Amino acid sequence: MAIPVNIEDLLHKRKIESTRIEFKKGWNPDKIYRTICAFANDIDNLGGGYIVVGVEEEDNTGIAKRPVTGVPVEELDKIQREMIGYNNKIDPYYMPRVDVQEVDDKYVLLIWVPAGVNRPYNVRERVTASNQSPCKWYVRNGTNTIEAKGEVLDELRELASRLPFDERGNENIEQTDISRALVLDYLQTVNSRLVADFEKLSMSEILSQMDLLVGPTECQLVKNVAAMMFSKNPAKFFPTTQVDIVIFPEGCIKNPNNMIEVPKIVGPVPEMIKQALDYIKTNVIKKRIIKPKDKAESITYFNYPYQAIEEAVVNALYHRDYQEREPVEITIEPDKISILSYTGPDRSISLDAIQKAERLKSRRYRNRRLGDYLKELQLSEGRGTGIPTIQDELRRNGSAPAVIETNEERSYFLIEIPCHEGFEGSLTIGEAKNEAINDNAQTVLLAISKSPLIKRKSLLENIEISKATLERTIKQLSSEPLALIEYQGSLKTGGYVLTEKGQAFVKSLEE
Repeated sequence: MAIPVNIEDLLHKRKIESTRIEFKKGWNPDKIYRTICAFANDIDNLGGGYIVVGVEEEDNTGIAKRPVTGVPVEELDKIQREMIGYNNKIDPYYMPRVDVQEVDDKYVLLIWVPAGVNRPYNVRERVTASNQSPCKWYVRNGTNTIEAKGEVLDELRELASRLPFDERGNENIEQTDISRALVLDYLQTVNSRLVADFEKLSMSEILSQMDLLVGPTECQLVKNVAAMMFSKNPAKFFPTTQVDIVIFPEGCIKNPNNMIEVPKIVGPVPEMIKQALDYIKTNVIKKRIIKPKDKAESITYFNYPYQAIEEAVVNALYHRDYQEREPVEITIEPDKISILSYTGPDRSISLDAIQKAERLKSRRYRNRRLGDYLKELQLSEGRGTGIPTIQDELRRNGSAPAVIETNEERSYFLIEIPCHEGFEGSLTIGEAKNEAINDNAQTVLLAISKSPLIKRKSLLENIEISKATLERTIKQLSSEPLALIEYQGSLKTGGYVLTEKGQAFVKSLEE
């Protein structure tokens, strides 16, 4: 089975954390199956791991010693036959993915161990011995495999049942919802060996080899992450999966009615990231060069360092809760860019760490497989370095540090990236023009005109608009200078109606 990871990336420990890669000089089934068990248990929810047999590790760097030792070609079939029997000594049954790869004119055995869906797993202490060998649970501790005992075993049993959302099967996703073109583009980008046989394989075979199916053969479900990455319309399965960019040229406090809404950004997650970043890079980021009198070299700085914005946008789409019917919202003001996502960080991250806005390291990943894909595409490092990178880039640019915010309930995550001193003022965004009444506002007005005394809940149910956009639109339409709608009646029985001014405006639209 071809594995969708480039072997050279594994040998050099690129893109995948070193804790998730283990090199073995030779075939030692007892030790290797303890590591397989540990990766399958995946106590830190990192996404399992990879074992490369036929490779030694450099003492000083930790990467593969070259040329590799290799596995004798006559041993390869024998090892794979043995593994069929050894897999039965894992309880519940678990089958790692195996591939033979040629490196340095020799062969290595690559064992891919995705996190198991039926955790926790135990395995015979010695798979090569009789069935009298005791069963034990194993986990990873850094780069080592250890037996899980006491509190660690209790934690394993507790955490193992919490399968990350993106790894879950979804009965609403059909294999036909997954774009072959998007899958192929990804595989080509990461130089996967699956590309060679891609045209010969059915979609079911491709998804199976990429570990994107779950469940028994007779009833396999497509995993959520497949739609996040390879569906042209993931919002079909995860409503309001989009990025909203809103610009307040004078600031949302100073003049909330002066507002520009960029057309919503939709599509697979990598495409949304790229489109959002392209917009900001083209329309928002500005450079300034000054020449100090007492220095030979010029100083270059930006209103916002691109790398900081990139990290913040990627983090928002990586860590957001795709069950929440709220978009990722990017608000651009003269003095800052704010990026809001739902929900917030889990409770394994302290409020103190959040307030310090330094390193945020979670032990419970909401979308670990999505993170793996983004790392493969070099969009994310995925090592809890997002916030430090943002702060480092701001520091190098001479900007003030970013501020992050959440609440006690951890219902949202907000990061505010300050504009470099000297760039503040009224925003000019490309050729964009502010329409006093945009399409969303017109849609809300027409809905209210047809159903007087309508409530927010009914508006959300009847029109395609996010909760955040609706709240902002209602505020705009009910405030001066527009004042086109108002709330009438009690909280229980009342609702929104058009003012006389609003009625006149709607009449003009219909004419």
